[in-house]
Amino acid sequence: MTYHNNSISATKAQLQSIDGTAIDEEFPIEFANEIAKIESYNKHLYRPNTYLHKWWARRCGSTFRLILKHLADDSDNRNYYAPGGLEGKIILDPMMGGGTTLHESIRLGANVIGVDIDPIPILQARATLSKISVDVLEADFNKFFESLRRKLVDYFVTSCPHCDAVTEFMYVLYGQKQICGCGFSVVIDSKVLRYESDGSRVEICDTCGEIYSHPEQNSSFRHSCKSDPLPFAILEKGSKICPQCNEFLVELKGLPFYERYSPIAVVGQCIAHGLFFKKPKPKDLSLIKFSNSQRPSINFQPIDDFDVIPGPKSIDLVRHGIHSYLDLFSTRQLLYLESSVEFLNSLNDLTKLNLGLLVSTSTEFNSMLCGYKGGARGRPGAIRHVFSHHAYSFPYTALENNPLYPKKISGSLQSLFHSRIRRAKNWANQPKERSIHSGRVEDIIEIDGELDFGAEVSTSDQLTNGSRKFLLFQESSIKLNLDSNSVDHIVTDPPYFDNIQYSDLSAFFRVWLKRIFHDDARWDFNLDGSAAEPKNNGRGQFEKTLRRIFLECHRVLKKKKGRLVFTFHHWNPR
Repeated sequence: MTYHNNSISATKAQLQSIDGTAIDEEFPIEFANEIAKIESYNKHLYRPNTYLHKWWARRCGSTFRLILKHLADDSDNRNYYAPGGLEGKIILDPMMGGGTTLHESIRLGANVIGVDIDPIPILQARATLSKISVDVLEADFNKFFESLRRKLVDYFVTSCPHCDAVTEFMYVLYGQKQICGCGFSVVIDSKVLRYESDGSRVEICDTCGEIYSHPEQNSSFRHSCKSDPLPFAILEKGSKICPQCNEFLVELKGLPFYERYSPIAVVGQCIAHGLFFKKPKPKDLSLIKFSNSQRPSINFQPIDDFDVIPGPKSIDLVRHGIHSYLDLFSTRQLLYLESSVEFLNSLNDLTKLNLGLLVSTSTEFNSMLCGYKGGARGRPGAIRHVFSHHAYSFPYTALENNPLYPKKISGSLQSLFHSRIRRAKNWANQPKERSIHSGRVEDIIEIDGELDFGAEVSTSDQLTNGSRKFLLFQESSIKLNLDSNSVDHIVTDPPYFDNIQYSDLSAFFRVWLKRIFHDDARWDFNLDGSAAEPKNNGRGQFEKTLRRIFLECHRVLKKKKGRLVFTFHHWNPR
């Protein structure tokens, strides 16, 4: 956060004639920087109840807590580690996105109003701010999870290469097929699949495809092929020409995306022999083939709901010959999603809301757009999730995860439930903060009396008494259904002009959420009221829309002590 002294002076001069607020005079900039720097590396661990579903450009909760603390009337409540301070106040975020303002405000006892044009922030805020028993959620999740496993587990099995015992695979690695004059080659990120802690590494042979382990420091080691050569070459990324026919390699844009990859490794865990990497055996290939034979029977009508509508980021999908979001998933992943939608419909509303969002967010870890980071030192088994770069990227080594793996592994439904729901709901009942000293975490402090949930209301009149109530609107904030002079303070983080295309990127999730929550949101919303809609930003929509939103904020804001505070973050201070 950067504070400009001339801006502070101007603000003070303008505010001399009205009642003062602490934030007009003071803000602990150094402490804000220090604690935000620590939180920024693990936001989902520091504020787990805000991270049920993917959203972009989330801000540090600690920064917003400090802002809100300096809106408290009582100076005793402005200490970062003191509970409450905004009891009965009405706080509005007109562009709520990930919901940071709402969560931090409701913790301090405020009543909150959240507005967003996209349905995902609304659904996420409703799920994370509503009180529900962890035990109830866990019991329903276990029933849901076991129903999925009974129906689908046989699609996710393999055998140990050492003892042939049947086990579930953790994930399957694929290489990207590229055509050339002699057929095709398979391009992968690296032939090294894993660096072990004992100094050895796991590699794939580019001739026979067998996977072997050897000491990294043994430069004289040479793998001896014991099986027939593969009918294709395995090449590392950066390869442009086939080594056999000397012709350029070309992407297979004519095939559905999931068919452009060839399995190169199956990874699992054997009770007797531990973790294994193995070359796909005939049974593994037959299971993939059988799964693909089920694809035509998967019911995702109307199919055009999954059409890719070209936008600033989704145009990259179209450029790669991808015209349906369904093509981004393996058949096993689609079977998982189809069954999830079916079983979710039997749950009660609030449980369905939480678990439906969990299934949606799991698609970021269960798509053929997922890459594999396990070949990097210090990242064994790690998944590069779909939006790790806030854009679509197309991996050479793609990872097909097993969402139904019974243990908590990266990206599995069990792991996501633990981190996004169980841990989050427990934290919401007892929020914690880090105390820091010299840039390091010194202690974990429980903030007694704070809660990160409240009661949803349907009208603004219901916010005028009590505390920890929330009101949600899916609409543009250029026209708010609120009375003039009715909001105590507004705290928000506006969109970044055209830097992050929220609505375009979130279409990846909306196609699934629409099937789960068809009647619970407006899915065909109009983006004309969005400041972040990039197609019109070159014609000044960003400036015009933000001006209209801020004018509307001025109308609803209480004129004496009310403040509108917004943040702007950028790596380049110019």
